[in-house]
Amino acid sequence: MNSTQLLRFKSGLLCVSLLVASTVSLAQEYPQRPIIMAIPFGAGGSHDMNARIFTRVIPKYLDQPVIVKMMPGAAGQKGTSAVINAKADGYTLLFTDNYRDQLQKYIEYLPYDASEELVTVARVNYSPVCILVPADSPYHSLQELLNYAKSNPGMLSVAHSGNWGAQFVPLLRILLDAEAHMTFIPYKGGGPAKQALLAGDVDVGIAFPSVALPLVEAGIMRMLASAGDERLLANVPTLSELGFDDDLGLMQRVIMAPRNTPIEYIEILRSAFRKVNADEEYQRLMEQIGANTEYLDGEEYEQLRQLQSQRFEILVNNMSAENNSEE
Repeated sequence: MNSTQLLRFKSGLLCVSLLVASTVSLAQEYPQRPIIMAIPFGAGGSHDMNARIFTRVIPKYLDQPVIVKMMPGAAGQKGTSAVINAKADGYTLLFTDNYRDQLQKYIEYLPYDASEELVTVARVNYSPVCILVPADSPYHSLQELLNYAKSNPGMLSVAHSGNWGAQFVPLLRILLDAEAHMTFIPYKGGGPAKQALLAGDVDVGIAFPSVALPLVEAGIMRMLASAGDERLLANVPTLSELGFDDDLGLMQRVIMAPRNTPIEYIEILRSAFRKVNADEEYQRLMEQIGANTEYLDGEEYEQLRQLQSQRFEILVNNMSAENNSEE
């Protein structure tokens, strides 16, 4: 190797060393201030309840707080757009679900492509839908409810967290299978939908265990069925036991970041959330609200994300075909 080649080789090594040092320095500097996490739903819903727990624990592992910002509106599009349009610097995250992330694009025009513009940091957990009626409701089983809805189309009203969301799709699928009809009334998230049910403004509600179980245990609500492989309550059947396909009745709670966020920052966030999931305080608090801690790292969830997208596309096509055949 002559002197010129040697000089070039040393210069190359210097550039690589500087790049590695710069990357390490970049990661070490993050985060230097609080992180904002937008929730595209109203306060008081299951996302809000879950977020309040992991944001309580995560400062131990991130050395900075994660601040929840409720941003309801446009069936989740307001909050999602805000995060997508935010600077990709690791300080703005989105806490959303699989329906808002992958289903909406098959229903209506969106000003963004979530698959291209958001990347998954982590899946916090998943949650099965629960079908609720007030404790003094005349309906003691899902079949009784469906029979009335079939004989009296549109007379029963149901509160939900937004069109084509996690509370909307499972019940709509059930009603189509049963050839029954209810009036769907949208609210800006699960919290406002719960309040409408509690106030007696609607006849039926859809909720998740962290919201539903305390209401049932308090004798305020009656659960008629729930999604998932196992019963949440010994005397309440699962949708699959009743003959319904409940695979789409599972809401995936996911934390996402703008696609161009430095991968070093994403890895720091993932490491912190893994530690949170193993934290005893976190596990205890999640158990108290009836939420599971079935964590998935972002890379692993990204594979499931694409499979869900394909499943949602088939669902929408099938439901559109059924609606057209009825006209």
